[in-house]
Amino acid sequence: MRKVGGQLRLTLKEIEARVQAAADRSSFDRDFIFDLLLAYGRSQGNITRLRSTAVSSLNVAVDPTTEVAQKNTIYFKEVPEGSEEAHLAVIEELSTSPTVVRYNTRFVIVTDYITLLAKDTKTGDTLTVPIREIADHFTFFLPWAGMEKAQYTAEAHADVKAAERMAKLFDELIKLNPEANQTQLGRHSLNVFFTRLLFCFFAEDTGIFDEGQFTQAVESLTQPDGSDLHDFLADLFIALDTERAEDKKSYVAGFPYVNGHLFTVKPDQTVPIFNKKARDYLLESGKLLWSEINPDIFGSMFQAIVTPGQRSDLGQHYTSVPNILKTIEPLFLDELKAEFDALFDNEKKLVALLNRIAKIRVFDPACGSGNFLIIAYKELRKLEHAILEQLSELRGSHYGLFDSSVSIENFYGIEIDDFAVEVAILSLWIAKHQMNVEFRQKFGTDIPLIPLKAMGQVEVGNAIRIKWEDVCPNDREAEIYLIGNPPYLGSRNQKPEHKEDLKTVTSKFKSLDYVSAWFIKGADYIRNSQAELAFVSTNSVAQGEQVGLLWPTVLGDDLEIGYAYTSFKWSNSAKGSAGVTCVVVNLRELSSRPKILFGDGVSHTVSRINPYLSEGPDIWIGRRSTPLSSSLPRLGYGSMPNDGGNLLLTDQEKDALLGAAPEAIGYLRKFSGSDEFIKGKTRWCLVIPDEELEEATRIEPISRRLSAVREKREKSTEKSTRVLADTPHRFYFFAHQDTDSIIVPATSSERREYIPIGYLDGGTVISNLASAAYNAEPWVFALLTSRMHMVWTRAVGGKLKTDYRYSNTIVYNNFPVPPLSDALKEELTERALRVLDVREYHSELTLADLYDPDKMPENLRRAHRELDDLVDSIYRKRDFSSDEERLSLLFEMYAKMTEAEGKK
Repeated sequence: MRKVGGQLRLTLKEIEARVQAAADRSSFDRDFIFDLLLAYGRSQGNITRLRSTAVSSLNVAVDPTTEVAQKNTIYFKEVPEGSEEAHLAVIEELSTSPTVVRYNTRFVIVTDYITLLAKDTKTGDTLTVPIREIADHFTFFLPWAGMEKAQYTAEAHADVKAAERMAKLFDELIKLNPEANQTQLGRHSLNVFFTRLLFCFFAEDTGIFDEGQFTQAVESLTQPDGSDLHDFLADLFIALDTERAEDKKSYVAGFPYVNGHLFTVKPDQTVPIFNKKARDYLLESGKLLWSEINPDIFGSMFQAIVTPGQRSDLGQHYTSVPNILKTIEPLFLDELKAEFDALFDNEKKLVALLNRIAKIRVFDPACGSGNFLIIAYKELRKLEHAILEQLSELRGSHYGLFDSSVSIENFYGIEIDDFAVEVAILSLWIAKHQMNVEFRQKFGTDIPLIPLKAMGQVEVGNAIRIKWEDVCPNDREAEIYLIGNPPYLGSRNQKPEHKEDLKTVTSKFKSLDYVSAWFIKGADYIRNSQAELAFVSTNSVAQGEQVGLLWPTVLGDDLEIGYAYTSFKWSNSAKGSAGVTCVVVNLRELSSRPKILFGDGVSHTVSRINPYLSEGPDIWIGRRSTPLSSSLPRLGYGSMPNDGGNLLLTDQEKDALLGAAPEAIGYLRKFSGSDEFIKGKTRWCLVIPDEELEEATRIEPISRRLSAVREKREKSTEKSTRVLADTPHRFYFFAHQDTDSIIVPATSSERREYIPIGYLDGGTVISNLASAAYNAEPWVFALLTSRMHMVWTRAVGGKLKTDYRYSNTIVYNNFPVPPLSDALKEELTERALRVLDVREYHSELTLADLYDPDKMPENLRRAHRELDDLVDSIYRKRDFSSDEERLSLLFEMYAKMTEAEGKK
């Protein structure tokens, strides 16, 4: 275990054991909750203060004998022994109470010390468990330990079952209506039909329609073979878009008027033909409990139904609510709650806060099926309800509001997929209805959803090509927040149409990631206005060459990064997916407001956040041909054969060659790149000096290989390669020197704490899939294998998929190194040799095994730690508390060294 930000950071096994110890008691009382918090690494001092007062320093008004409350953490309440339904009612009331909203309480817990009920207010997840079995569910409270949970919606059975049933219905309708799958117009018509079905299913389970009205009508008024269901649904949809009952056909006159254009009859939106199986699927779907559908996740699931290649994702879909909150909480929600807290007893100013909330616009220019918009809408509604409750408390009577002032008309989106747009609008309606239900429960006032008046402002379009102001006007004084998770697509994975999109916003379209367009357009949108943005992106935008290409344009001289989440895993919806590594970046006008870096479960207020998402000046690290630090030797590329594999040999091929021609031994050298060096693989290469070519070609197996090299090069489309066809014995690029060398793998797994850098003897040729430093002394190895250098590599080196990508021109040549005395070099040499000795001691293991974080031998870890301590002390005498501090210092050094270099 270790401490981060004053809190113990524990492993899962340690937490489970500590929770089990808290549960292993003869009887339960109020002390249990304090022991539970301690089990997740909360500090003893914090718990002592909480235990003595039962409240935080915020003086939350609670009963100290039965309640415990702490900001951002917990609201705990003892309840009398009773039914689970009664306890559920208590927890639901508490979770939306003004106190819980005001203090951003993460977990609400009620218990009679027999059963424990808990709700995670961030994800909406609930837990009901015998209190003695709490250890079996210890993962529920992992956020207390700084570990966010990957929540699967497979636990929300209605969502998954509904998606699966609807998928069967979709497939059957495609068979019966092949034209729906043959044209874009036909597919759009079927998509619209499905959004109408989704609304009907939800409406009949939530009081919008009469209970079961839609499914019962289909079952009782249509033939079992489905032959007339097409006509019935067509009549029903017309009825739902007709205001007066007398203008509807008699058998559907009981259905209400919906409006909102959802059921407006258009020539290109037809109802598909049904058969018995399709009708049965529809009825099965209707009998599910749709009131439990979660609108912030079900949209993505239903989009998978109609999107080719995504159907396999239905059974396992991650909810990303905590990740979405990483954008909206520091962007605007935390500030609004803080204002609510500050104005808690001021009626006039609370009314002004309500008016402010009513005017906020939220805009997602890559909205998909609306997840970000839905979460933002629901969070603003929850805050509104809490303020209204407090106003009612201050007035001593119900505050006279008969409708919500948070309108879905203030939620804007752009999405290129038309079905996703339909689902996003529908999801906003569903979210609105669910919040209206909460409004009724709190204030006794019913806000009917229909007739639908507000549509939401989600439009179909290519967000790169259209003008954002045409979708969400920015009048420069409005409070507008841009949020979202734009599509990524690395520069090498883009199709020509993606390059053409990028070309419309930047001249650097050939090299930038696709997501860059949203940052560029977003920056232009918020300039000279009150608007701000916070986008989720792959962390590539804050690494490697992307930084220098993107951020000078984005930031200019008038914008700043207000807050950022450094790299974290964002799991996606694909089964078995490891997810991608993401960041959250906020952009705003230059200001004196605090800048905050979030990472590793803690946050830091800093003076400036640069595009590498570190504290430090705005710098753009590009390619250098020589090291910035003059004490470092040259690190160059390895040798590139470009031979079609004919100059390279496996162990078996080498043995076969020597079996046929033992005299070939003089032309064989070991050959090592990243893969061979890290995984302990053996390969060989032919190295034939010009003066020995004639002799070497007398060896028949070698002659055949050289002929194959010549043939391969002659067929190349590259002129430089064809030129080398006349010298097939030569490498395309040969950098090898017959001296000991340091090898730096070009790629290495991001799981490793250290890139396995090493030494090779003069008999090994280093391939172009690694970098090589010849005649390099061991103190250089010490610097390169240090934590300090790894921090630099992670920040500026970029990634290849999820692997570290090491570049000599960007990482190594720009690495700042303080002046080193001979004595320091000697100390570094000693620590370097110690690491190499320990590796040799474990020679039966590959470097992949030695540097696997789960398998790394303790003596090797200790040797690295001792080396790290020495390297750290070279940079400053005071200990570093985090990698963020190391990186901040390195950026400061880099800025000073490059400035001094420019003055020479």
